[in-house]
Amino acid sequence: MTKKYEANNFIEEIIVNDLETGKHDSIATRFPPEPNGYLHIGHAKSLSINFGIKEKFNGTCYLRFDDTNPTKEEQEYVDSIKEDIKWLGYVWDKELYASDYFETMYECAVLLIKKGLAYVCELTAEEISATRGDLVTPGKESPYRNRPIEESLKLFAEMRAGKFADGEKVLRAKIDMASPNMNMRDPVLYRILFAHHHRTGDDWCIYPMYDFAHPIEDAIEKITHSICTLEFEDHRPLYDWVVDNCEFDPKPRQIEFARLAIQNTVMSKRFLKSLVDIGYVTGWSDPRMPTLSGMRERGYPPEAIKDFCSRVGVAKANSEVEQQLLDFCIRENLNKNADRAMVVEQPLRVIIDNIKEGDELVFSSINNPNNESSASHNVIMTREIFIEKTDFELVPPPKYHRLVPGGKVRLKSGLIIQHKSTELDENGVPVTLHCEYLEGTESGGPNSGMKVKGTIQWVSSSHAVECELYNYESLLVDAKDGVTDFRERLNPNSLNIIKGAKAEEFIAEGEIGKVYQFMRSAYYKKAGTFDGIVRFYRVVELRDTYNKK
Repeated sequence: MTKKYEANNFIEEIIVNDLETGKHDSIATRFPPEPNGYLHIGHAKSLSINFGIKEKFNGTCYLRFDDTNPTKEEQEYVDSIKEDIKWLGYVWDKELYASDYFETMYECAVLLIKKGLAYVCELTAEEISATRGDLVTPGKESPYRNRPIEESLKLFAEMRAGKFADGEKVLRAKIDMASPNMNMRDPVLYRILFAHHHRTGDDWCIYPMYDFAHPIEDAIEKITHSICTLEFEDHRPLYDWVVDNCEFDPKPRQIEFARLAIQNTVMSKRFLKSLVDIGYVTGWSDPRMPTLSGMRERGYPPEAIKDFCSRVGVAKANSEVEQQLLDFCIRENLNKNADRAMVVEQPLRVIIDNIKEGDELVFSSINNPNNESSASHNVIMTREIFIEKTDFELVPPPKYHRLVPGGKVRLKSGLIIQHKSTELDENGVPVTLHCEYLEGTESGGPNSGMKVKGTIQWVSSSHAVECELYNYESLLVDAKDGVTDFRERLNPNSLNIIKGAKAEEFIAEGEIGKVYQFMRSAYYKKAGTFDGIVRFYRVVELRDTYNKK
């Protein structure tokens, strides 16, 4: 008896129906990237759908590289794609390549010629485009459309043998030049391309077009449901035409879903590559990039990306998602998992007058109050500490609840201090504060119940590490009317670096890649130590502007 499944979206409804009616006994999907760039957040949605189907229906999911255009594809991209998929925690059943099937694809093309359904055409790409017509005007048939089958077979074999130059001849399907679907107006199936392939070397000088290769690959692999984005909806009749006329059985079914679009995020591999090529970013893995490797480098948890894709859901119509939703998912994950640390971005020197030089007061602070099994670390208070410049005001504005002349404030995880005096520079700017701590005001102390209006973060000057903070923003600014070129929307402030910050010394012991919550600021990933200075990448701010519905 077939196991009962509950469908959560329209794709799963189709799959459940196919299982319940006996059309399929098992489900097979595939994730088919072209290795011409790094995967981005949009690909994460396709990954979550295809591998999610595998997991839910106990099926299979193949990783298949559509490597039919050797001029743009590289082994570097193959390697990066595999690394990204593993990072997200997905496991493919087989690693496959379109190039595995080049001989079969060639044989399918020969079959179509023999059936009178394909012909060798000598029109240039420009001439083919000019004779294709438009949505209201039928296309014009090629003068080579009715050339004898034997002649097309001979010419196609000579194309493979390398007897013609790039662009000199193509193989076209013979379908319908008056079709209302432009994709059915005798599309090109093969082109001549003398280029070195990253897997097959120079074995081939003709390569199949995507619309011809893709359905053949699905059919060979016995994919039951070929999931793709909405822009391929108009290509579905050609997909079915290729499968039918190449005489494949069983036949895969193509299903389209809305691709992921995020506000102020470009997911065009061509545009992203241009940013890499001109040096606007440091590479595909720059933490500002919407690539999965960039997000990994920035410190995004893979579980948060999968959660984001789940919340976005699967739809039939395109729409744009707010960046705040992704930030919310990241923040929610890190709130449970990131250790807390005090970091002072703009240090202001404070002398605790009633602590002797060399003396230390030691307190304990739990690393993550949201984790019951969290460890603790020591917070050491010495005569000289640093607080944030913005945590002291000589002339405080209304409702200011931090340190003021003569006022009191609690040091996070420590004691209450009271201001005594201020040293100013020649411009009247505070450079050193003198304070005293109040006895017994530590947590659990006899005077711990003393009320103060504010709690601030701080670090000991002799138990602090120097940091530089890489604060990342979106690569693009908001769209404006009439601006269509993404280059005109590049954000000049996509990276701001804060130097001279001071942090608790325990973070220096954390491994590279560990993410911390810098209190009252943001989540930061430890990127490494350079010349004794610890570098951190800002993952996401603590501010939660997403309204969870």
